[in-house]
Amino acid sequence: MPPKTFTFEKESKAGSNPKFEVRDSNGVKWTAKMGVEAKPETAATHLLWSLGYFTDEDYFLPEIKVDNMPAHLHRGQKYVDKDGIVKNVRLERHMADRKEIGNWKWKQNDFTGTREFNGLRVMMALMNSWDLKDENNAIYRDKDDTTLYVVSDLGATFGTTGYSWTHAMARGNLKSYRHSKFINKVTPQYVDFNVPTRPALIYFFNVPGLFRRLGMRWIGKQIPTADVKWMASLLSQLSSEQILDAFRSAGYGQEEAQGFATVVEGRIADLNKRLQ
Repeated sequence: MPPKTFTFEKESKAGSNPKFEVRDSNGVKWTAKMGVEAKPETAATHLLWSLGYFTDEDYFLPEIKVDNMPAHLHRGQKYVDKDGIVKNVRLERHMADRKEIGNWKWKQNDFTGTREFNGLRVMMALMNSWDLKDENNAIYRDKDDTTLYVVSDLGATFGTTGYSWTHAMARGNLKSYRHSKFINKVTPQYVDFNVPTRPALIYFFNVPGLFRRLGMRWIGKQIPTADVKWMASLLSQLSSEQILDAFRSAGYGQEEAQGFATVVEGRIADLNKRLQ
């Protein structure tokens, strides 16, 4: 676990959620993300890691102390107290032996057609991960010259199945997640999931954004049934406690964490039943 006291380095303007970089007393650099994505991203990262996928190293802390905070942040100032206390933070460790070298594309990558890649598509549907932009995928190279492919932004998870005008509904919202549809169609050849869904009406006033979102829909469609069964068998090996831990580690209280875990377990059970 990371410490609870840091020194501010610089604000990050990347992405749609407020972030800034800090360094701890051991010299380790972290990115602190505030706002509605902090909890769901931590839970999604831990759940995806439990299935054997490479992920960022994320932690959630309900409170950290940041020295040398600027008088005003461009984004997220409401999460910062005057004494440098920041509430509800997702911390992502910057690995000293890992360098980001670019992004990978959902449609064009070295793993297209493999069961591992298709299993990743299943996981995006399971978690209602709908913001599947290529820029949310990172390629890292470690000290052994090994290349790692990671979905590096999982904040838009466990809420609605697509973009929502209200961020609070689209990310880490138990009611939205519980009432959303998971599976559209199962055939002997393939499975269609309901994530990501068609863009909300707001995108009809933004033509480039509309077509960009429409172009993501294939990720949850026509996934080979054999590969879905493989991922379902892996998911079935997770215990109820392990699934619950993914949400508790993200700062959810016991009742809410149990609610999310129950939906995940229900989806796994439904998937296995439909694939029989």
